[in-house]
Amino acid sequence: MNRAGRGTARSDRKMTEYGKQLLEKQRLRAYYGVMEKQFVRLVEEASKSDEQTGPALVKLLECRLDNLVYRLGFAQSIRQARQMVTHGHMLVNGQKVDIPSYRCAVGDEIALAPRGRKVDMFKENFQNNFVTSYPYLTKDEEFKGKLVSEPNREDIPIEIEDQLIVEFYSGK
Repeated sequence: MNRAGRGTARSDRKMTEYGKQLLEKQRLRAYYGVMEKQFVRLVEEASKSDEQTGPALVKLLECRLDNLVYRLGFAQSIRQARQMVTHGHMLVNGQKVDIPSYRCAVGDEIALAPRGRKVDMFKENFQNNFVTSYPYLTKDEEFKGKLVSEPNREDIPIEIEDQLIVEFYSGK
């Protein structure tokens, strides 16, 4: 066996602690589609909250409007949800909101705007995804959903070691 090529691939090397932390941070950022500057602000905000920083960070990300539009089944991906919000297809408590990072509060009602109801793809997404598997969300047939409680970390379906992300930022 030729030894010249061994050990050169990234996957062959043992990852450092810093590397693991960086990778977890990048995975979480990529999952929610958040830019670094915005992510840093969210980490700072989470660190000031009363609860543990890692779960608080994930909660902040989970309560973004683009993510809730995706979780409620209006869109097939977070990217598609972000585009729906940006193009003015979503209402929060009856008001048009076109900011994907808008933070929804408990009790906020998220609905497909009348012009969005004319788009077959949005209606089909919502009707075909009529399984609410998130205890912090409810939805009805009228193209509406509601954030009924703060999401618990256990209810959020992402496999991430949030403690590594906290350690990444505390090491700076």
